[in-house]
Amino acid sequence: MELKTDTLIIGAGLTGLTLAYWLQQSGRQACLLEARARPGGRVHTDYQAGQAPVELGATWFGNKHTALMSLLEELKLSSFPQELGRQAIYEPISTSPPQVVQLPPNEEPSYRIAGGSSALVQALLAQLNGTPVHYHMPVAKLARKGESIVAEAPGLRATAQRVVSTLPPHLLAKSITLQPGLPEEVAAIAARTHTWMGDSIKVAFRYKEAFWRKPGSSGTLFSNVGPIPEMYDHADADGGHFALKGFFNSAYHSISREERQEMALQQLSRYYGDAARSYTGYLEAVWQQEPYTFAPYNASVLPHQHNGHAIFRKPLWGGRLWIAGSETAPAFPGYMDGAVRSARFTFEAICQAPY
Repeated sequence: MELKTDTLIIGAGLTGLTLAYWLQQSGRQACLLEARARPGGRVHTDYQAGQAPVELGATWFGNKHTALMSLLEELKLSSFPQELGRQAIYEPISTSPPQVVQLPPNEEPSYRIAGGSSALVQALLAQLNGTPVHYHMPVAKLARKGESIVAEAPGLRATAQRVVSTLPPHLLAKSITLQPGLPEEVAAIAARTHTWMGDSIKVAFRYKEAFWRKPGSSGTLFSNVGPIPEMYDHADADGGHFALKGFFNSAYHSISREERQEMALQQLSRYYGDAARSYTGYLEAVWQQEPYTFAPYNASVLPHQHNGHAIFRKPLWGGRLWIAGSETAPAFPGYMDGAVRSARFTFEAICQAPY
């Protein structure tokens, strides 16, 4: 298949979809290529009828995340506060029993998107009535050809005036052949840029009842013993469907799903007894196993390393190639808000370009 477009966007995650939305709103032509079978990237909500939507990816935001909040308002999407309660279960060491401790009274609130984070993805897609999104299209090569760029994916050759990659910079540098290659400094920094949450494991259990809300208990837990270091009440916006969701120690990415599930249940049973095993569904996302999110690093990388680095906001190939995505945002890189900010920065740059 051959296609031509003004702006080719690699990745239909939050940055790519938001950028495409704003480009379409301004009357500019764009096209998205997405490697996965679904949109959203690291925004991924699991839906089951009659059950709480479960976030397997990006989940929370706060009052300081104004770019995301503005987009939600623009798309007429609502949010609701994360339920923390006044207490938390705290497990300091393996030789001491879990404790119920008081949470700080003035903790800054965090919020979730009503209907799930993927409701934002679906709202953006609904606006793209003139902008095509092609799935199962992992771009393997980008080559500059005079005043255009040619992108190659399985069964596809696309020609564009400009290309915007919204992949994590490390993944871009490692998975796509570029002709000419990235400048040496850009390539070196991209190779050492942490992909936020790329090595995380998220786990969740759905339940018919929120037994953790009984007096003397809590759905907020912190553990130094693990394998779940933190977990939260994950009921839906209406409070009628229930779940617990948290993070699993990423060191256990290579064991089986069944082993992680049993380890999680053993831990929750320490706090909730037999009620922990009354779940109606178990879900997990091992993001290290997602080839379109994570690629192994050649050297150790710190959390958030090089996230927001200014070098990513400088166009390449004479202004024809842009590196975007949440990790490149000037503020809150790695978060949903950073993804929206990156889309805004890139959109404004495209609008100012002479071609």
